Amino acid sequence: MNVGSAGTVAAAGRWVERWERQQQRYAIDREERFTVISDVVERVTAGHPAPLLLDLGCGPGSLAARLAERMPAAEVVGVDADPLLLELGRAHHGPALRFAEARIGEPGWLDILVLDRPVDAAVSTTALHYLGEDTLRRTYEELAERIRPGGVLVNGDHLDPDSPKVHELAVDIGRRRAERQQALAHEDWESWWSGVRADPELTPLLATHDRRAHPHCEGNKLTLTDHLALLREAGFEHVGTVWQFGNSHVVVAVR
Repeated sequence: MNVGSAGTVAAAGRWVERWERQQQRYAIDREERFTVISDVVERVTAGHPAPLLLDLGCGPGSLAARLAERMPAAEVVGVDADPLLLELGRAHHGPALRFAEARIGEPGWLDILVLDRPVDAAVSTTALHYLGEDTLRRTYEELAERIRPGGVLVNGDHLDPDSPKVHELAVDIGRRRAERQQALAHEDWESWWSGVRADPELTPLLATHDRRAHPHCEGNKLTLTDHLALLREAGFEHVGTVWQFGNSHVVVAVR
């Protein structure tokens, strides 16, 4: 796939647009959550002329692109383990973003990013809950070491309340919201990937994608309170939630 060709850029644009619609099924008020995360990052990096921002589990760069548009002087690095999604992002977003292929939490993953200064803000959306508890603890600790004092980690994700009954209610509220917004009318994850696999222009990238299979999804059963405790243990001084709808939260951890 020739990233610079006009046909490739157009094809990438179509698939990224479909990705954006598909992802609305899986994140309550996705655009509002992106806006809240960007607001936090903009506030924390105010006065820093060229902030360094990481988007963890970036996919084709949805949040990273919004951050770059909001803060054009920033260096935005998108990190993901999927070569196809990264290549779509490179073709669609061009030089506005820098993409790096790495598996979050694996030994040495931050070194792959070749960071030349402390990180001002690291963000993630609907990605870190795939990590097992031990991997997540290590990831939080490693990020705390790389983020500058006063910098921030912002995570938008599905995080469970401590009470099973409240969790049940939160999930139902989120489902109702998605139905009102007709988010469930969009294609799902499986349909998007089926379409990608049927596109002959993406065949070379799919071969790379299949060779570099995603790591096993460890997952965890950590509640929101558990996440906040791990962030404090990792070295973040101030932690808490700045936005919530249903069981979708935006959690902020200030170094």
